[in-house]
Amino acid sequence: MRRREVLLSGGSIGLYGLFRSSAVLAGQGFFVPPEEGRHKRTFMQWPVSPSVYGDPVFLEVTQQTIADIANAIVEFEPVTMLVSSEDQRTARAKLSGKVELWDIPTDDLWCRDSGPIFVVNDAGRLAIIHIQFNGWGGRQASKRDNQIAARVAERLGLELIPSGLYGEGGGVEHEGHGLLMAHESSWVNDNRNPGASRDDIEARLLKAYGAKRMIWSEGVWDQDITDYHIDSLARFTGQGRVLMNLPDRPDMDDPFHVGALDTHDTLVAEGLSVDVIPEPNSRRVRSIDFVASYANYYVCNGAVMVAEFGDPETDHLAQETLAHHFPGREIVALKVDPLGELGGGIHCATQQMPAV
Repeated sequence: MRRREVLLSGGSIGLYGLFRSSAVLAGQGFFVPPEEGRHKRTFMQWPVSPSVYGDPVFLEVTQQTIADIANAIVEFEPVTMLVSSEDQRTARAKLSGKVELWDIPTDDLWCRDSGPIFVVNDAGRLAIIHIQFNGWGGRQASKRDNQIAARVAERLGLELIPSGLYGEGGGVEHEGHGLLMAHESSWVNDNRNPGASRDDIEARLLKAYGAKRMIWSEGVWDQDITDYHIDSLARFTGQGRVLMNLPDRPDMDDPFHVGALDTHDTLVAEGLSVDVIPEPNSRRVRSIDFVASYANYYVCNGAVMVAEFGDPETDHLAQETLAHHFPGREIVALKVDPLGELGGGIHCATQQMPAV
């Protein structure tokens, strides 16, 4: 199974050199706060790459989907769209006038993976922890996206603190209260961190996120471009609480179903409170590669953005469950099928900047 088409970028990216460098890690007291905390803004990226979007019609549909998400979020908090100056006219035609445009060139839309990851400390100091994006292990051309975190840090005048890791924000889920969870396949992988042990990577992730403990499950190697990012399967909704998206009738020949069940059992064994919502049983897009994840929601100020897939029963159940986990927030259901066809969802396309 392929959940995103793999596009090789070619050329050496120098993974081993960065991991072995004597990187200065996040200073004492820095941590990534809970995603459900107050935001200053949401960052998003405008998709443009012809090597990724060979079909101009699908590119236009995808751009409209990104605009729809941004236009929904901006009714609750500021949104900054990263888009090069030459693409801003196209973007502005689809975006609400409330959405701010920054002249930072992009390739693709996955701001969760290539965008800035913000850390704060008890004194209210804000910085960006730099987990270097490399196109999911060199699988997709990403010359512009590789530079986004650094360019945002420069624009904001914030320190960019290297973590010594290659990877993506969607590959690790953080609770904001000292706990992380991830799939080994997205990190303990020679396409990102060659020669590094799981213990090495764990130590650097804990330092980067300011966390104390990490829960690993195996994941799935080499079956999709992300090597099975955790954020399409399981998400923290509070301290010790997890919401998961699982199939009603698992196919034990499907590596993603097997991996999902393993992650579920691991989280339960670790003592977490795990709430499960089913994947849709009927949906508009029937492709086997389509990612139909209710867990890939995004929490913003006063609202939760969640995908709907055309199954009235499970769409309603997902919205009802999110309302229970995030009381007092409006649940906004969005049709984002192009993102599912590309292998992601709303959370993958967004990145929060915490209010300090």
